[in-house]
Amino acid sequence: MVKVILPELGEGIERATISYWYYQEGQKVNKDNDLVELVTDKATFNLPAPCSGILSQIIFKEGQTVNIGEVLALIEEE
Repeated sequence: MVKVILPELGEGIERATISYWYYQEGQKVNKDNDLVELVTDKATFNLPAPCSGILSQIIFKEGQTVNIGEVLALIEEE
């Protein structure tokens, strides 16, 4: 299992809100494809999938706030 972790987003940014998941649990994702859209106080950005595989678990749902370093989802590598 590969953990999708919210990375450092810039100076002074400690959290982001999940606005949209591009895939649902059980769907196949490809490395570097947009996986989730995140919103901070300063910007909206997409986080790409770190690997190809099956999105096995979404831990934080749309509308939830996530802190830097927290696990957003799990991908079962192919």
